[in-house]
Amino acid sequence: MAYGFASIVRALLIGVLLGLWGAAVFAADATQPETVSALNERYQDEITAHVAYGAYSNRALADGYPNVAYLFKSLAASEAIHARNFKRILDELGVKAAAVQPRPRVANTKANIVHATAVEADEIDREYPTLVARIKPENHQAAIDNMTWAWQAEKQHRKLLGRMQDAAQKWFKFLIAHIEGEFVDYHVCQICGSTLVEAPENVCPICGQPASHYQQIPYVAAERAEPEEDD
Repeated sequence: MAYGFASIVRALLIGVLLGLWGAAVFAADATQPETVSALNERYQDEITAHVAYGAYSNRALADGYPNVAYLFKSLAASEAIHARNFKRILDELGVKAAAVQPRPRVANTKANIVHATAVEADEIDREYPTLVARIKPENHQAAIDNMTWAWQAEKQHRKLLGRMQDAAQKWFKFLIAHIEGEFVDYHVCQICGSTLVEAPENVCPICGQPASHYQQIPYVAAERAEPEEDD
């Protein structure tokens, strides 16, 4: 079958564009291999954490601990923002993010708290500082910034989980009752994933963006009693 001139030109143009796209992907991967590797690694881990915390939230709710479920739900929202940021940078580099199929192991709420705190500690003390040091020589500022922001947000997560861990390891029933009796709201920065019990007045303490980027995470239960005021 004979092809028209226009069809041949169109095919050639498509071939050239595909070649340029492939060259761009190769160049990004070749010139910034540590950055690409670190972003993919953290993207997978943050997606896994997002799914795990969602599952932990559901289990805590089923176990009768809505405030613990609320915390896990808020942490899941933060981890999703980290994953989104890492994927966006990979997209900009022309690199496809690695496929993730997390299958978290869900135990009872006490065990989930202990496990979550241990994972956060490992990320804060080992994984993030190692990865930030690895990618700095390649000088991709957006990757460095987002990796650092996620690192700082994880420190907030560990602080929020810390008292939960104390409850899990010492006097679980007594301390968990205290936590469930508290009135707390969680606010997450939609830029960097900062997670606070109170939105800042002016700017996010991690990314420096206006506090208007914080969103309050909806409570897990339909209703929650307001705290009684002292007479």
